[in-house]
Amino acid sequence: MTRDQAQQLGDRHPNDPRPPQPLTRHFQHITQQARALDRHHPLLWDLLVTGFFVTAALIDYTSGGWKNVTENPTLPGRLILTLSLGLSVPLLWRRTHPFAVVLTMVPSAFVNAWTGALLQAALIMLVALFNVALRTHLRTLLWSYALAVAPFVVVAFRYPAEQGPDQSVAPPAMSLAFSAVIGIAVRTRQEYLASLVERARQLEVERDQQLQLAAAAERARIAREMHDIIGHNLSVITGLADGGRYAATKNPDRATQALDAIATTSRQALAELRRLLDVLREEPEPTAELAPQPSLTDIDHLIAGVRAAGLPVHTTILGNGPLPPGRQLTVYRIIQEALTNTLKHGGPGATAEVVMSYEASGAVTVTVTDTGRGTPAPVNGGRGLPGMRERTALYGGTLEAGPLPHPHQGWRVHLHLPEEIPQ
Repeated sequence: MTRDQAQQLGDRHPNDPRPPQPLTRHFQHITQQARALDRHHPLLWDLLVTGFFVTAALIDYTSGGWKNVTENPTLPGRLILTLSLGLSVPLLWRRTHPFAVVLTMVPSAFVNAWTGALLQAALIMLVALFNVALRTHLRTLLWSYALAVAPFVVVAFRYPAEQGPDQSVAPPAMSLAFSAVIGIAVRTRQEYLASLVERARQLEVERDQQLQLAAAAERARIAREMHDIIGHNLSVITGLADGGRYAATKNPDRATQALDAIATTSRQALAELRRLLDVLREEPEPTAELAPQPSLTDIDHLIAGVRAAGLPVHTTILGNGPLPPGRQLTVYRIIQEALTNTLKHGGPGATAEVVMSYEASGAVTVTVTDTGRGTPAPVNGGRGLPGMRERTALYGGTLEAGPLPHPHQGWRVHLHLPEEIPQ
């Protein structure tokens, strides 16, 4: 929301569905043009406003109109000219130093009251007090109001016969108070518009931040999925290729089986990559087949592929219980990552065991151990273990990964997902 839009909104109630009338639109257009001139040429606007009041005061002096209301028509013209300028010229600084303008005009106002000149230029004090209310604190406004009313009190006591307090004090005091109230109202409206503009700016910043956070989370999710898909399937393919190479000279049939398994695993990896990349397309092809994410029903297929790659895996499932799709994907990916790390780092002759236990409360526990004697999976490097911990943290679970205690050799990954609390 721009400043002009906020100002247009402030011209009528936000919940008012009625469009503005032609006269209102015309007035808004003129007001916006004046504000634009004020913003781009503030000094020119100040000169125009001050020039208007100076001209009005000089016309009152040159035409002799001040003699119609004065108490002393014999006052010298030089004094009248000085008072006219003293009550009008200070308005040039009404926006930068409003209280100083009042202090500068008050002496001329007192002389005007004491001598009985009673120039109409004294009413310019209304404009000065308006600017004080618009731009300063309440205490300053009260002092300015008292100083502005004081000259009219002097008139009441100086010329009690001609103009008593009812005529010389009450009307000007009410007019000055009304001017101050208008200044406060305008200031309140300006602060309200400023709050609308600031709120719109904050909403834009929050929107951009939310978009950045969402993009970062999506990138992290895609990176996790890519790591799980590519890392696991390439590890299986590598194991199959090594086994097929050793079996090629002694057992061609086993080599052929290894090649078939490599082709199957490669097609599976390509299919999963296509499903993942289809998410990134703005307009996915209507003929694209959208397969579901892996779940616990795919565990047997996963373990069969790992066994085909040369890693013996023993599985134990205790209990049975339904899990939401998100939790199934987390369990599947963590088992996949643990077995992949065993393929990579377990070394020759390694075996693995997967124990999955369902609890009556709805919690699930998974333990994957191996007997590998090779280099263990890095704890602080790579994306495997950090990705496993991120997936676990999404459901408030705990993940432990590390080597088995001495004298045992191997690696252990222990996952616990607690009972899901209904929202």
